[in-house]
Amino acid sequence: QLQLVESGGGLVQPGGSLTLSCATSQYTLEYYTIGWFRQAPGKEREGVASISHSGGTAVYADAVKGRFTASRDNGKNTAYLRMNDLKPEDTAVYYCAGDLFGEPGLSVPEYDYWGQGTQVTVSS
Repeated sequence: QLQLVESGGGLVQPGGSLTLSCATSQYTLEYYTIGWFRQAPGKEREGVASISHSGGTAVYADAVKGRFTASRDNGKNTAYLRMNDLKPEDTAVYYCAGDLFGEPGLSVPEYDYWGQGTQVTVSS
């Protein structure tokens, strides 16, 4: 079973940047489309970005388009989410998820494997 571990969350001021990482040590990541999701207190989990298993295609939610960039290094079994120009409304627990040979998508049910999440707080 694929196990994913996120890292890189933290506290950042509005306008700042963070890069989240999603890694696995048990299986090769290159067969999995990786989605990035977030969940704020009292809200449903929502998709923000997804990158195909090859890295050739990425899709983004409108709320983050132009600010967030998904990438991956299959040689390192790691995917990344670069977040620029962060806003207080980006505050949430961020999760990465894996979908074996799936198409990039932002829907929670598409993904079978989930990390434990990492907290991102945007505040002055």
